[in-house]
Order: sequence, then C-alpha cells, then structure tokens
Amino acid sequence: RILKAGTITFGAAVIDCTVRNLSETGTALQVATAVGIPTDFSLIIQSDNFHRRCRVAWRKMNRIGVTFEPGDP
Repeated sequence: RILKAGTITFGAAVIDCTVRNLSETGTALQVATAVGIPTDFSLIIQSDNFHRRCRVAWRKMNRIGVTFEPGDP
C-alpha cells in the first residue's frame, strides 16, 4: 500500500491523482472525480521517474483501477 502523488495526462489535459496499491500490472488511483477521464491515458509519478500507458479496468466514485499497457517497461 502506497500513497504517492501522480499525474494523469491525455491530450492537453493534466489531472492530479494519488497513486495507491501499485503493482507490476496496475494500480488504483484516487482522483477528485473520475468524470471526463478517458479509458486510455498516461500516468506519471514524477518522484519515481515513472511513466506508463494505462487502461481503465474499473471506476468507482473517486477511484479508478488501471492496468498497464503491455510493452511498457
């Protein structure tokens, strides 16, 4: 279980999030609202020099569960 600052990016949009429960295959993200966040986006955790393409697996209120796209490091 972790709590790290993250950033969701898609197009020109940038949305702050909190990264929770990070694993090798995905993570849960806490956001102010999941409304308007597309199915595919990039997740950046600046403190870890982490950048991955993500796909939404589930949405629940202000949480989003994502899987990392295959082929990303």
